[in-house]
Amino acid sequence: MIVEVPDIGDFTDVPIVELLVVAGDAVAAEDPLLVLESDKASFEVPAPEAGTVAELLVEVGSLVSAGTPIARLEAVAEAVDAATAPASPAPVPPPQAPAAAGAPAPEVAGDHQIDLVVLGAGPGGYAAAFRAADLGLEVVLVERYQRLGGVCLNVGCIPSKALLHVAKLITDAEDAAGAGVAFGAPQIDLDGVRAFKDGAVDKLTDGIAGLAKGRGVRVVHGAARFTSANTLTVAEQELAFAHCIVAAGSEPIRLPGLPDDPRIVDSTGALELTDVPARLLVVGGGIIGLELASVYDALGAGVTVVELADQLIPGCDPDLVTSLHKRIAERYTAIHLGTRVEGVDARDDGLHVSFAGEDHVFDRVLVAVGRSPNGGKLGLEAAGVEVDERGFVGVDDQLRTNVAHILAIGDVCRGPMLAHKATHEGHLAAEVVAGHDVAWDVRAMPSVAYTDPEIAWVGLTEGAAKADGIAFETAVFPWAASGRALSTGRPDGSTKVLYDPATRRVLGGGIVGINAGELIAELAMAVEMAADVEDIALTVHPHPTLSETVGLAAEAGAGTITDLPKRRAR
Repeated sequence: MIVEVPDIGDFTDVPIVELLVVAGDAVAAEDPLLVLESDKASFEVPAPEAGTVAELLVEVGSLVSAGTPIARLEAVAEAVDAATAPASPAPVPPPQAPAAAGAPAPEVAGDHQIDLVVLGAGPGGYAAAFRAADLGLEVVLVERYQRLGGVCLNVGCIPSKALLHVAKLITDAEDAAGAGVAFGAPQIDLDGVRAFKDGAVDKLTDGIAGLAKGRGVRVVHGAARFTSANTLTVAEQELAFAHCIVAAGSEPIRLPGLPDDPRIVDSTGALELTDVPARLLVVGGGIIGLELASVYDALGAGVTVVELADQLIPGCDPDLVTSLHKRIAERYTAIHLGTRVEGVDARDDGLHVSFAGEDHVFDRVLVAVGRSPNGGKLGLEAAGVEVDERGFVGVDDQLRTNVAHILAIGDVCRGPMLAHKATHEGHLAAEVVAGHDVAWDVRAMPSVAYTDPEIAWVGLTEGAAKADGIAFETAVFPWAASGRALSTGRPDGSTKVLYDPATRRVLGGGIVGINAGELIAELAMAVEMAADVEDIALTVHPHPTLSETVGLAAEAGAGTITDLPKRRAR
């Protein structure tokens, strides 16, 4: 058969920049044959079916369009011979015959082997379960909470963002005075605030439960523990499985030596919003601690932050943190960097906390010093799965553990503890279980601090580049020059792009300012698609918008704008 260039949209006369096969190569269906590169994107042309490349009809530099013949392929009746086929991953035991689409899941007992058991119904777990069900597998989803959604929906991302929305309403009303509009002091009904937060959680968790039911995914509530490589127990029953995806998440780290006192809470306790303490200490100046500090500050608490590192949000580029630090320093009681909490004494008049060589008294202490993976709490050793001393489970690029039919995703495996990372891993893991030839190849993982102002970054950071000796340049657009930022009264932000000085390709970027989390996706896509700064600069951005600052930063890098900051580092 003759292989032609498929539909590539409006592109014509696109050059071939790389041939990935030669005559005589055996290929499987969807294996890439060559690479095209337009002025906007690079993309591969796959083989439409398995076979042997009999002849290439083009060469590097040839200009092609949709329908251009590129190769002659001799189809084969059998699978590609293992001796000539590209190396394949270690085999995964095949699933049992899938249940009929939409059919109710059978009653599960130890002598019935389920295609797939997913441990944990957070964003990664339910994404894996739903994708696997869509691919025709019989799925059981195990969740320790009484509602689906895991930590994120129940006591993490969603309730915290609901409270942050309330906080922003309050601070926006305060800031309105600068625009000539004054409001009175807010009348805060904590019962109403909690009801708003809980309502958002209820709608989402009920929605996830409905999606599970609609797909025929059986849900079992309770804590799970492995009893062998193919069985686990939960809610006093045994589940036997052909495959398992571990998506058990993480929990807040507890500092040793703290007294057992209800006034000392973690992020879960802080989200209950039982009251607004007059004096709140936040131990940990990372994303979680600062987001919750924003909530309590807006509600009227006097907030003190203690952070062991020498900057807030350790790991983020310092220039992105500056605007946030300046704003909250004007609102909070105090911010102590490079400081360790030395002790806490619970007394009737408050919590006496020692740090910076002094004794301080607080009504509440929030401990937000990170999270610990739950990999060590599932009995994975009974299944032969290796877990390190911190509770992380090692995985390969197909998210399989050292026991091939048991996979791990989300907080329990490598990489940042982010819900969106877990979701993408969940889809991939389900496809691996279903026998698809896929692997993890994510180049851009965005991070967002939903503080005020927000901070978002993706790809290479300046700190990582300098530590690893990677050459880069940065182009920065200050929001003080943004019409949209000025017209909303929030010019306290900036957008920067990191790019390779030789190839001009975008390596990463960061944004600080209102709605930074909504803006970072453009830079994430730029990194993922290997765009260069000119690609972004030549893309028309609407005016006046905050998204325009991404295009203007890229213009600075491209040289279109010459009077904005641009730095080179090696």
